[in-house]
Amino acid sequence: MKREESLGLMAFWADIDHDYTLRFQEWHNCEHIPERISIPGFNVGRRYRGIGDAPKFLMFYETDTAAVFASADYMARLNDPTPWTQESLPHFGNPSRNIYSLELAAGSVAPMEAPYIHTLRFNMPEGADAATWLAALADRDDVYRARLYAVDEEISNIMTSERQIYGGGPGQQKYLALIETTLQRRGLDGLAMPPGAMDLFADSFRLEIALYPTYEA
Repeated sequence: MKREESLGLMAFWADIDHDYTLRFQEWHNCEHIPERISIPGFNVGRRYRGIGDAPKFLMFYETDTAAVFASADYMARLNDPTPWTQESLPHFGNPSRNIYSLELAAGSVAPMEAPYIHTLRFNMPEGADAATWLAALADRDDVYRARLYAVDEEISNIMTSERQIYGGGPGQQKYLALIETTLQRRGLDGLAMPPGAMDLFADSFRLEIALYPTYEA
């Protein structure tokens, strides 16, 4: 596994048509995640189910660096979607997809997979002490790891055949915090806000699936 080495992240929040949810999960489990994690530089693919008012699903992939999301291998997949992908993407609602680079990390990787994750999308003033805030989060007994990412606008805005189908683009928030925990929450629910946070979206999710590539010995 390479999950502690991942510096790049693609995060995708979306609702899915209610009557297509099971078909979506089948596609994502059986075709889409396996296809993506077979691309060089991909280290893990995960999907989470929204809690409370959160988007219905959060899907994300961790990669060696953000540049993997602009690689020829990845672009080839995005610009030649499979028939099942073409069927599935029109059922996405309120899509928001961004590419990020890791800025800061604190805490430890969960021994298996963290059962819950909390996402904070926000802007903050230049010079804000995010490192102290992140370290305090990771010091909590119920938190495994807290990571702070900054959006890569150039890669996030690349137009592809898949994006032309689902229609979603980057959100307005520059930063994303991922907080992996043992407890179910709704939004912040007892977690400290980022320093000087503006335009904040706080959502909570429970893990549905995590898949890793098979590496040769």
